[in-house]
Amino acid sequence: MEPVPVEPVRLTYAFDAYCGWCYGFGPAVHDFARRHADRIELRVLSGGLFTGPQAVPVSAFPYISEANARIAQLTGATFGAAYEKTLARGSAVMDSADAAAGLIALRRQAPERMLDAVDAMQRAWYQDGRSLSDVQVHRDIAEHLGLDADAVAADYAAPDSRGQAEREFREVRSLGVRGYPTLLLHTPAGPARLGGPLSSADELTQALEQYLAAEGGRPDRLGSA
Repeated sequence: MEPVPVEPVRLTYAFDAYCGWCYGFGPAVHDFARRHADRIELRVLSGGLFTGPQAVPVSAFPYISEANARIAQLTGATFGAAYEKTLARGSAVMDSADAAAGLIALRRQAPERMLDAVDAMQRAWYQDGRSLSDVQVHRDIAEHLGLDADAVAADYAAPDSRGQAEREFREVRSLGVRGYPTLLLHTPAGPARLGGPLSSADELTQALEQYLAAEGGRPDRLGSA
């Protein structure tokens, strides 16, 4: 008798390209997903942190530099000199809807490389200080990933991508996400948060193993980092 295929564990990673804590968490979630690629099914959804009246120049958020220092201290993330100059100028606008549309355009080309696209977008902003509202940034990321840059640019500008971004924002809210980054594991009892923004790949793995070994009710949160 052939073994019964085991269904992959479903997870959703809710993040925002302009979230510094997501940038700090990025290497851990990427490593975790790579280790367990054969047994998890991971979606990446944008949360819409800076949209509408919140999509304003970075000078409106004077706390960013202090927050970045704490992120660097606790996660080891580094922030590039070009990004620091962009912050100092203060005129760049963090528009999460534009960033989400860019990620959707990249996902249509290579859904299996979503975390690579996320990493590239975060490097573009947090290392190079490049606006994720600039279509050329998404073209450059597409070329870096070996994708069709013209198709990505066209999708980025398409109204459907903007509509999809808004739908993702609503879905993230419907999942009960209130902060970023949030990694959710979908259980029969509903979504459970896996780890936290300071969790390492090892800690996320331990939390996943805890879930897989559990046989009764499911906790609301797995792992505590």
